[in-house]
Amino acid sequence: MAEFEFGGMTFKGGKMMIMLTALSSLGGAAWAGFEFYNDYRNMKEVVENIDIEAIKAENVLVVQKMDDNMARIEEAIEYTRDIKSGLRDDILSIEKQADRVEDQVRASEEKVRDMIEKANERFETKRDALRSDNDRELKDLETRLTDKLQRALDNPLAD
Repeated sequence: MAEFEFGGMTFKGGKMMIMLTALSSLGGAAWAGFEFYNDYRNMKEVVENIDIEAIKAENVLVVQKMDDNMARIEEAIEYTRDIKSGLRDDILSIEKQADRVEDQVRASEEKVRDMIEKANERFETKRDALRSDNDRELKDLETRLTDKLQRALDNPLAD
C-alpha cells in the first residue's frame, strides 16, 4: 500500500486520502483568498480614483435635462388639454346644430303632413262635389228621359 510522510508523520490508505483532500482544500482556500485580495486592491484603486466632481457635474446635467423634459411634458399636457377643450366645444356645437336641424325637419314634416291632409280634404270635397253634380245631372237626365218616354207613351202621335 502507498504511504507518505509529512511533518514527521506517516500516512497510509484512507488517512492518506483525507490528508490529500485537506491539503488540496487548504490550497484552494489560499488561492481564493489571494484572488479576493487582488480584487479588493483593484477595487480600492478604482474607488480612490473616482472623480466625484465629474459625477456631480453629470448629475447636474441629468437634472437639467429632466427639468427641460418636465417643462416639455407640461407643455404637451397643456396642449392636449387645449385640444380636448376645443374638441368638446366643437362636439357641443355640432350637437346644437343637429338638434336645430332635427327641429326644422320635424316642423317641415308637420307642414307637409298638414298640406297633404288639406289636399286630401280638397280632393275629397271636389270628388264629392263632382259625384253629386254628376248624380244630379244623371237624375235630371233620367227625369227628362222618363218624362219624354212617359209623354211618348201617353201620346204616341205627338212629337
